Amino acid sequence: MKHSVKHDLSPEMAHKVLEKALESYNERFADYSPNMTWVGDKHVDVKFKAKGIAISGAIDLEPNQITFDLDVPFLLRPFKTQALDIIETQIRKWTDKAKNGQLG
Repeated sequence: MKHSVKHDLSPEMAHKVLEKALESYNERFADYSPNMTWVGDKHVDVKFKAKGIAISGAIDLEPNQITFDLDVPFLLRPFKTQALDIIETQIRKWTDKAKNGQLG
């Protein structure tokens, strides 16, 4: 499941947005056993569990967009549209925080 969300942030600010978001989700969703590993400055490998099923994927910082690609098991595919909506909403929330100087 690959999806991109466009933004108008600098590459440095997009990186900071992604770092802050991942830190927040690691704390908020500890029950899902999140594991996020930066591989270089523009790529993050992600793993977590949902309903006991392991999900893995990647997030890439590209010029003017954040792209995520998740390997969604067959059993969870009915929730694909809902998951995409949630992820896009969260990315937009964090990019808006950056634009408003709220990243801290």
